[in-house]
Amino acid sequence: MKSSELFEEAKKYIPGGVNSPVRAFRSVGGVPFFTKSAHGAKLITEDGRELIDFVCTWGPALFGHDHPTIRSAVETALKNGTSFGTPNMHEVEMAKLINKMIPCAEMVRMTNSGTEATMSAIRLARGYTKRDKIVKFAGCYHGHVDSLLVKAGSGALTFGNPDSAGIPSDLAKLTIVLPFNDTVAIDECFAKYGDEIACIILEPYPANVGLIPPNKGFLKHLRDVCDKNGSLLIFDEVITGFRVASGGAQAREGVLPDLCALGKIIGGGLPVGAFCGKREIMEYIAPLGPVYQAGTLSGNPLAMAAGVSALKMILEENPYAELERKSKFVVDAVSSVAKEKGIALQTPMVASLFSFFFNERKVENYEIALTSNTELYKKFFKGCLDAGVYLAPSAFEICFMSSAHTDSDLEKAVEAMSKSIANL
Repeated sequence: MKSSELFEEAKKYIPGGVNSPVRAFRSVGGVPFFTKSAHGAKLITEDGRELIDFVCTWGPALFGHDHPTIRSAVETALKNGTSFGTPNMHEVEMAKLINKMIPCAEMVRMTNSGTEATMSAIRLARGYTKRDKIVKFAGCYHGHVDSLLVKAGSGALTFGNPDSAGIPSDLAKLTIVLPFNDTVAIDECFAKYGDEIACIILEPYPANVGLIPPNKGFLKHLRDVCDKNGSLLIFDEVITGFRVASGGAQAREGVLPDLCALGKIIGGGLPVGAFCGKREIMEYIAPLGPVYQAGTLSGNPLAMAAGVSALKMILEENPYAELERKSKFVVDAVSSVAKEKGIALQTPMVASLFSFFFNERKVENYEIALTSNTELYKKFFKGCLDAGVYLAPSAFEICFMSSAHTDSDLEKAVEAMSKSIANL
């Protein structure tokens, strides 16, 4: 069946025909393609098209799709079974690697998704501090947790409805939403509610509203405010963990959170999540402490084997300089064409992450991001896809670079992107 036929069939049985909203292509128009297989930096669609992929399964494919080392690790683990419901050696090895690589990680608890990781970290922060209120930033997406899906990014922005239906207003009132990169707003908030705030949670580089790097000193200011008020600082590094540096954004920025949520790369492409942090806080989790958290498939041996393999490759290859070179090649080329054509385009980039804002202003927060020209992005996306280049199917998502992207891939992609920009 072709993608269009599969989509019509899917809509009969799956809400919207997809199992994650942004996949429906509603913000960019047209019918989503269905993928048949993925290898290296390429997707093969059910229509027989080969696409250069800059979505990389939304982050996990740091080394490209179907990497032989990761596949071999999964095949070896599979010979012993798919799930045990008991501890296994792979989860111990994973915890040791995270402890070695992530600066704040003195102890680790595995989950099945990034959403579970952030949800559990918030619960732990509330239990540890014995406070109820939390602070998040507009546009930062931390999964579909009730208390965190308030002015969220990612697919919520795409649909123009960041405050999801189904979230009790009383629960939402416990979440204080502030503008990113605004230290004055932080100070005013803590002056009023400091002794009620359990934690601040944020993406250190917001990456679900496009990519927004923090202003110099902003993360350090959050660390200082939390220390002064007895609140915890939580970094959601589900995307940035192992994407911007082997130690995540916290290593790159030199700011240590109390807790950190991880996902994506630590599963090597399989479903996974984790939260980690200071020992005294993590020991507040059951069975040692009063904060309950559990998961039937947490520490699944297949996901752990894949993730351990990916993290070991990171330690062996240290791919970040090369990933940054590749990302810079793409954004510099596209920016140059846009400038020649007189098209306002912002191309923020950090290591293997980059995005495109059709905006005259530098995007420093959610409010500015929303002023971007989404119609131009829609045309840009379609032009690239027609030419065999798959970018994020939303103006408020980001692109990912992988080690599998060859210089030939990048040259072809830049040619397609440049033509698409020129045709806007």
